[in-house]
Amino acid sequence: VSRGSMAAVGGGAESCGGCAFSPGSGLCLAAAGADGRIRVWNTQSGGLRHEYVPSSHLSATCSCLSWAPPRRLRQEVPQKKKRRSEDVNRDEELDLLAIGTAVGSILLYSIVKGELQSKLGGGHDSKVNCVRWHQENDCLYSCSDDKHIVEWSVPTGKVKCKWKAEKGSVSCLCLSPDGKMLLSAGRGIKLWDLETKEVYRKFTGHATTISSLTFVTIRPPSDSQPFDGTTGLYFLSGAVHDRLLNVWQVRSDGKDKNAVLSFTLTDEPIYVDLTTSGDREDPVKLAVVCRDGQMHLFEHILNGYCKKPLSPTCTVQIATSGRVTDARPVPILAATFCFDRQSILIAYSNVLHPITERVTLNTTESNVCLVRDAQMTLALTTETAVTKVKTPIVTSGVKVLMPGVPGHNTSMKPTLMESRTNEAKRRKGTENERSIEERLCTMDIDVMKMKSKSGLPQTDSFAVLLVQGLESSDSSIINKVLQTKKDSLIKTTVARLPVPAVVPLLQEITKRLQGHPYSAALMVKWLKAVLTLHASYLSTLPNLIPQLGVLYQLMESRVKTLQKLSRLHGKLFLLVAQVAASEKAQDVSSVDQTAKLVYEEESSSEENSEDDLMADQESDENWEEDEEEERADDPKMHINKEISEDSGEDMHTGNESEEE
Repeated sequence: VSRGSMAAVGGGAESCGGCAFSPGSGLCLAAAGADGRIRVWNTQSGGLRHEYVPSSHLSATCSCLSWAPPRRLRQEVPQKKKRRSEDVNRDEELDLLAIGTAVGSILLYSIVKGELQSKLGGGHDSKVNCVRWHQENDCLYSCSDDKHIVEWSVPTGKVKCKWKAEKGSVSCLCLSPDGKMLLSAGRGIKLWDLETKEVYRKFTGHATTISSLTFVTIRPPSDSQPFDGTTGLYFLSGAVHDRLLNVWQVRSDGKDKNAVLSFTLTDEPIYVDLTTSGDREDPVKLAVVCRDGQMHLFEHILNGYCKKPLSPTCTVQIATSGRVTDARPVPILAATFCFDRQSILIAYSNVLHPITERVTLNTTESNVCLVRDAQMTLALTTETAVTKVKTPIVTSGVKVLMPGVPGHNTSMKPTLMESRTNEAKRRKGTENERSIEERLCTMDIDVMKMKSKSGLPQTDSFAVLLVQGLESSDSSIINKVLQTKKDSLIKTTVARLPVPAVVPLLQEITKRLQGHPYSAALMVKWLKAVLTLHASYLSTLPNLIPQLGVLYQLMESRVKTLQKLSRLHGKLFLLVAQVAASEKAQDVSSVDQTAKLVYEEESSSEENSEDDLMADQESDENWEEDEEEERADDPKMHINKEISEDSGEDMHTGNESEEE
């Protein structure tokens, strides 16, 4: 039986929170508190084994934890006791725990000695995000917000190699099972060759910052090519604010850069552990602890691409005993598989005092709720120091005289009864006055009640309320101001906003952009106004990209789908227009072509036609007779006729003379 790949390469399972089980059987649980203290608990007895308080635990808090692989401890013993010491230290034992800090240094704490062994410094300038141990060599790898990966030499405590891995921060690392390749992740995922320190493969990654990487130590199914130790292997990745755990495969061609399948979760993963049997036909068992305190179990055979995301086979929750209204959920902090692959070691309750328990679950049930009597609140007790100063008991008949000048009246302190009567009189006089709570209730800061003369809220009051809400982190005030829909009010409010409140406002807008689509559409107006009116100030900020990284990722992810959405919108518009036109054509009623009224004359059409013909003939004869009469009566016509005949004869004689 082989545990998850992270256990094979040292460092236990992949953890994004403040807990880490030791590799192997999980005998120890390391937990980092918010106060910077590191506590190591025994998972079998539940007792506290070690507690380490770094000297700079308040300024340099713990950012990540990683267990070193078990090793044989070398002890300097005399020659005579060498065989006995070899028999005692024959088994491998846990020793070192790497602690990454927020200031860039790495602390190596020895569990056996119970003290700090060494401090690795000078490699990073910013917070250490992840530390991973090499299985064979005495070295470890770390990544940071300073965009670099550092290879450390544990015996010397110095930097062996340092190279730039991303344009932004590097959030997570993972070593391959053979120790020759290294996975690094920011938003995208890169596979590095540790000999040449060059990129071997690139993968798409997630839209947000990747928080976990885990290799699966099962060999690829194809035996056609010799196995080089990495090609064909699968690895898992989870990201912040992402409810999908993606599975990737290292292929020889390197063409497919997308995930082969995904597991659905209820929240972002904070602890991932898996176990395999070594047989390709057996499914890989996966335990994922989410941010909401639930644990999801998956069983799947990794044999290639799967389009549909896979749901968990079993979801485990822990709650306190009592009635339905009194029961409270208990968050699960971490979980790891035991050697039998059937039972799971879980840690729950709180980081300051976690409770470990080994359970065997029935995975046939989709939802399992474990009822435990866990104390959810921790009571902080303070010991009262023994003091020798005692307060005397003053009775009602004793008068205390204050020191004074002899011969003058000394001032006396009123007795206890007199002070009580004076206090009672003072209370009676103030009974009619309003309390502070009543005064605050009358001072309602509701935005909708602050009206101007025109009946609309004033923009200066919006700006003041928004600044107060941002400084006090009061979500109710911020929500009331950001619910404004009028563009002119939004622009004026943003223009009157002071400069230090611009970046906090952008962060609040980014949170609401990830929520309901209705609120996101409203937040776009505010975002547009802020970026338009305060662009000059934002361009001067040196650390703008890490502060607004989530906003950039949201904008990129939504702009990528804009082209596809516009195409879909065009197709749907054509379909809807065709359907509407066909329905409109069906609704138009056919026009009635029958005449409403028919009028007929008394005489028939044949008689009318004969009368018309007779009238036309008579009119033609009358016209010819009238023309002949006009010619006979007109003497000019006779004269013109004679002249034309004489001219004809002259023309004829002329022609004859020409011929002669």
